[in-house]
Amino acid sequence: MTVRWGVIGTGGIAHSFVADCTAAGIEFVAVGSRTRGSAEAFAAEYGIARAHGSYADLVADPDVEAVYVATPHSRHADDALLAIAAGKHVLVEKAFTITAAEARRVVDAARRADVAVTEAMWTRFLPQMRMIRELVAEGRIGRPRLVEASHHQALPTDPHHRLNDPALGGGAMLDLGIYPISFAVDVLGVPTRVTAAGTVSEQGVDTQMGVVLTHEGGAQSVLHFALDLRSPNTASIIGEDGRIDLDDTWYTPTTWRLRDRDGTVLEEFDSREELAGYAHEARAFEAMVTAGTHEGGPMDPEETVAVMAVMDEARRQVGVRYAADDEGPDRSGLEAPPAVP
Repeated sequence: MTVRWGVIGTGGIAHSFVADCTAAGIEFVAVGSRTRGSAEAFAAEYGIARAHGSYADLVADPDVEAVYVATPHSRHADDALLAIAAGKHVLVEKAFTITAAEARRVVDAARRADVAVTEAMWTRFLPQMRMIRELVAEGRIGRPRLVEASHHQALPTDPHHRLNDPALGGGAMLDLGIYPISFAVDVLGVPTRVTAAGTVSEQGVDTQMGVVLTHEGGAQSVLHFALDLRSPNTASIIGEDGRIDLDDTWYTPTTWRLRDRDGTVLEEFDSREELAGYAHEARAFEAMVTAGTHEGGPMDPEETVAVMAVMDEARRQVGVRYAADDEGPDRSGLEAPPAVP
């Protein structure tokens, strides 16, 4: 099940992903950056054989079978499409793109090229999430009625930082909010209604947002995220007969417990790992590539598009716009999803 990987981008997430995956035995054969010096430094740090001074050269490398896209959100669609056009399988760092319209273009392009494309929403691939899905499916907490989750971090306040720049997809939503939103969709399915309120900075990005999602059968998700706060970052799945509580930081390998309706602990789990946990998504993607299965799994491309549509609608309600919003759903062929009223 060996797949030869190339990496587009040499920023912080690329370092975290490659360091973790290399320690797990995953093979990286090339890295590409906008400057050769950056690519060469990255390659030297992780023992990667080839460094390319452009993304185009990276995707043209004949030894590269799969590409991990680790550039800023605003580049994800273009860089994924570049790799797809070169016939490479693509794992795209979350958020998958800026908008649902962009996501639809990438997913459709991958289907036409007959290559795999997956969002690197690493939480979905953690062993703890597989166990949690099984507990819910087995009815251990009864019918799930509520998901509660938060994601708060105190991030850089520099107005020129990419997190505060709408031209680069800045704001709390794409970096932080995607975690609880994707979690809620994973557990309760694509919502039928989105209700959002938030605070917008002088630069035009969301600094905090509260989102209530209504799901099929009346279940709800109550989610909050902010880039200027700190909190324990916990989560709960509450059912009619019990609940599952995830400790801080819930979207990483952590400790968690199954409780009955009265709150009594029935089982406790420690899912912490020696490594960070990024290797799980890489291994799952490799399995798809080697099996020739290009969709499905913990992060199906259609669900990625649905999550992007939920975030689009929440941003619209709060008043956050990106340049990519001008594409509109008609330009991409994306139909208005049932998640958006």
